[in-house]
Amino acid sequence: MKRIQKSIITICIFYICGIFNIHANDTVYQRGMDFPDMVRKVTPSVVAIATDSPLRSPRIVMRGTGFVVYDGLHIITNAHVLPSGNNLEYNENITILIGRGRNPDRRVAEVIRVDREHDLALLRVKGDRIPKFILGTGALAPEGTEIAITGFPIGSVLGLFPVTHKGIIASVTPIVIPQPTARYLDPKIIQQRRYDVYQLDITAFPGNSGSPLYNTVSGKVEGILNSVSVKGSKENALTRPTGISFAIPVVHLHNLLRDAGLN
Repeated sequence: MKRIQKSIITICIFYICGIFNIHANDTVYQRGMDFPDMVRKVTPSVVAIATDSPLRSPRIVMRGTGFVVYDGLHIITNAHVLPSGNNLEYNENITILIGRGRNPDRRVAEVIRVDREHDLALLRVKGDRIPKFILGTGALAPEGTEIAITGFPIGSVLGLFPVTHKGIIASVTPIVIPQPTARYLDPKIIQQRRYDVYQLDITAFPGNSGSPLYNTVSGKVEGILNSVSVKGSKENALTRPTGISFAIPVVHLHNLLRDAGLN
């Protein structure tokens, strides 16, 4: 009887450990990892979004940031980061840059799906799989949650070197706010559907558009940085923009993947 009990206990221990290992492999964060270690672990999943033309000087023009999801071959970024098909110059391709330094890996990217309403775009590349981010559940993160963004705020002027900023979710706020007078109304504001976005206590720059907004405890993506489009709605009534940063919650990233058939 005792041998049977020991065997059962042993099996249970192995089973629990197996579950723990599965979850450890599925998440960016591991128990006991400090923030510098987390940054080193997530950085390979952050890529630069650029256009590449062998007939242009400079050949590579940085446009923003993106991050790898799903199977290691799909990238999410902001729709406004991408040039429209009509604006692509002759022999020019949308390209992602992987790695760091002066000689990053370059891969041509195919646009799979675009969500203009939430300013999201899904790209796909070929080749070896890239380390991926894990998306959060889709529930709104509470105000005060510590978050970080990693991206390329100054492009590739000094080489491709990712930059990380850390802050908090300062507020969960609607993208459209009532305007004080009719003089501030424009077609974009009138047609904009209401949904919640994150207002961030963090500094971001134009090249950060498309950066992953990730939880500093779990390492999971809570949203995607997007100041340009959101400011066009929220700060329309301000004569001088405040410079506040905003992010689109991760639920809309889940919807983008679902609509592309990637569940």
